[in-house]
Amino acid sequence: MGLERDKATANTEFEDVQAVLGEVTALRESIATDDLVLTLQDDPGARDPGVANLAHYLALRRHDPRNLQRKLMRLGLSSLGRLESRVLPTLDAVIFALSAMLGRASPHPLAGAEAFFAGEERLKQASDELFGPAIGRRRTRIMVTLPSEAAEDARLVLGFARAGMNVARINCAHDDAAAWEAMVDQVRAAEADVGRSIAVFMDIAGPKIRTADVAHHDKHAKLQTGHRLRLTAGGPLEADKHIPVAASVSLPQLIGRLKVGESVLYDDAKLMGVVEEVRGEEVIVRVRRTKTGGVKIKPEKGLNFPDTRLDLAALTAEDEDDLATVIKLADIVGYSFVEDAEDIDLLEAALVRHGIGKRKLGIVAKIERPDAVTNLPAIIARTRGRRPFGVMIARGDLASEIGFERLAEMQEEILWICEAASVPAIWATQVLEDLVKEGVPSRGEMTDAAMSARAECVMLNKGASEQVAVELLDRLLERMDSHIFKKTPILRPLKSW
Repeated sequence: MGLERDKATANTEFEDVQAVLGEVTALRESIATDDLVLTLQDDPGARDPGVANLAHYLALRRHDPRNLQRKLMRLGLSSLGRLESRVLPTLDAVIFALSAMLGRASPHPLAGAEAFFAGEERLKQASDELFGPAIGRRRTRIMVTLPSEAAEDARLVLGFARAGMNVARINCAHDDAAAWEAMVDQVRAAEADVGRSIAVFMDIAGPKIRTADVAHHDKHAKLQTGHRLRLTAGGPLEADKHIPVAASVSLPQLIGRLKVGESVLYDDAKLMGVVEEVRGEEVIVRVRRTKTGGVKIKPEKGLNFPDTRLDLAALTAEDEDDLATVIKLADIVGYSFVEDAEDIDLLEAALVRHGIGKRKLGIVAKIERPDAVTNLPAIIARTRGRRPFGVMIARGDLASEIGFERLAEMQEEILWICEAASVPAIWATQVLEDLVKEGVPSRGEMTDAAMSARAECVMLNKGASEQVAVELLDRLLERMDSHIFKKTPILRPLKSW
């Protein structure tokens, strides 16, 4: 009786394994023949194994394998949860193991160690090519935004370098060519002092959408929920007790593209409103939400229009002028307002006009608009193989554009896409912001900084305590490197128990 029960159990297990093998095999076949794989690889810049793996990853994520994952876990096999850099090799390994459990030969050979981990090696090489070699045991680089004082203060830049700076960021929305050149001279001097390379990242401004002139009916008043705001393309500004604030915008052509019902956000979403009326050269916005206490509208503050198709060229005339200096000084150019693969072509054409030649200037596409998220695979396919390339998760603008609730989810998805394509990712905006500006970190931002170890680079904004933040981040990232690689926990011995 016991023998029969054992035999029945064995038969059931055999059938379970056989069924799981069928599911995994069908999944692999579906991925390998998905039309997305063929479409993405049709791009002229896509002759790259990273892009091929990205296509397989995207094809996989069209499916819902959550039940299959649990079945694989029970059998002691990969749950497919960390296959971003090796989609087909992981599926082949699972099929190989399931076939062996059934006493069969696998239809797909087991990849050797080098082939299985080739995606990780591609990502390392791409990171080294873009940023330069990593420091010691810390894989994630630190990007430091240089303040204007860096043009004159050699000790300031040297302090950043000694604290662990890998990349020096110059924001071309500020200062001028002479100041940028002085900053780069300071970086090169610091580079010589610390005996290692420091990449220069120059962030061209792009079409920044901001408030211009502002008129208040009561200069002390703040806008509250229910108030109205007038946005205009220019001309005399009128504010009264009914519409207490009027502001012109830095790109007047945008007013004509706004429609009733579309969202308007001000200053990193401190105020959110909806277009209530369109009146030719102006729109009336009804305030739906503000930070506690209300918001005072000021000039030179950012505006976001997440529901509106803006149709703005990513490269402005000012950017085009700045490129002459950027090409001479920078190792990497930060490209704002990228929305599709054609924007990459636009920058490439400008680089050619400025005589870039064969110089391997790196490009980082800043992902800050919903269209950029949607078109990210095509942007990657267009750029891979042309020159060193990376992606910046510009969390400030991105949060305003897609909503704060979706930001955490979206930054994870962008990290997965970049890992699948072997593209370095930069974790940016407000990292250790309280520490940088106030000298003391919050608990939440310490956790955020720790999680940034999954990216290939972390950007710090400028502030009075920026060097302290670099020193802390240097130590924190080195410790985290012994705990996690991308999504994979590393089980070093614990010392607290």
